[in-house]
Amino acid sequence: MKTVSYSEGIVKILDQTLLPHKIEYITCQTYEEVARCIEVMKIRGAPALGVAAAFGLALASDKSGSKDFENFKKEMTQAAVRIRKTRPTAVNLFWAIERIMNLIREPESVEALKEKIRREALAIAQEDFEINRSLGQHGATLIKEGFNILTHCNAGELATSGEYGTALGVIKVAWEQGKKIHVYADETRPRLQGARLTAFELHQNKIPVTVIADTMAGWLFYHKKINCAIVGADRILKNGTTINKIGTYTVAILANYHNIPFYVAAPKSTFDLKTDEKDVVIEERDKSEVTHIDTYQITPSGVPVINPAFDFTPPKLVTAFITEKGIIYPPYLQNIKKILSQ
Repeated sequence: MKTVSYSEGIVKILDQTLLPHKIEYITCQTYEEVARCIEVMKIRGAPALGVAAAFGLALASDKSGSKDFENFKKEMTQAAVRIRKTRPTAVNLFWAIERIMNLIREPESVEALKEKIRREALAIAQEDFEINRSLGQHGATLIKEGFNILTHCNAGELATSGEYGTALGVIKVAWEQGKKIHVYADETRPRLQGARLTAFELHQNKIPVTVIADTMAGWLFYHKKINCAIVGADRILKNGTTINKIGTYTVAILANYHNIPFYVAAPKSTFDLKTDEKDVVIEERDKSEVTHIDTYQITPSGVPVINPAFDFTPPKLVTAFITEKGIIYPPYLQNIKKILSQ
């Protein structure tokens, strides 16, 4: 499946809100349509958001009628501001926007800039595929024959530009190598990315998978049924603090208590070496995601809920980071900077 694609002034996005029951693509002809798909999570996953942001800006460029540099730059800046506002936590989105906007710093012909932006957007998508394949190869060295692996949320091809993914990329490469493994996909309330998306991907790839409720993870650890946990990330700070889907911290604590490896798989673009933890904006999503399942209300009317989309996992709970540059072990403050600069 292709999560997101761009050609001839059109961006096609696989509607992940319909999975696993229906495979349907949304055709976007404006950057506003791409932005809206990001906001309502028709597309999600940090690397995929970066690609979608780049494609959204490519659309803005394609549709621009400006002939002079200054007006073109103004239109592109407006599009970048809009896409930045879609989701505040995943750093790949901001990284991709900056990469595209860096092309528009110095005056030159608008047509030349449009071609540069198209090429750069497509390059971001192609690099994402190659990065995830490399990341998977490094991570597969940590997976042994017969491993039972716990995942949280979805960090597979649906969270990237396609085929491999980050955390699931590790699992898929290990499976391609002939290792007999089994995955426990926790459901990942409230949006059920594990139950709907991870299980769907793994089942499509004929990799053995069992879905569990989030509250069952402790039971599996207690009964020694988990050999390692692998998750993705939406942002990783310079000291190794990991921001990922809400509930990741819980899995990390369980793994640490039971002396089980807890790995975070993420590309270089997910590392944010500039932002302090206190400055990270955690997205607070609509309460209906907690109070309802589809249109059916499951909580009493009038009872308040909170719905942060992400949590923080301290670096001391992370066994290692799996990247396209290799595996990063503690001390993270030193080794993250060292390996990512290669």
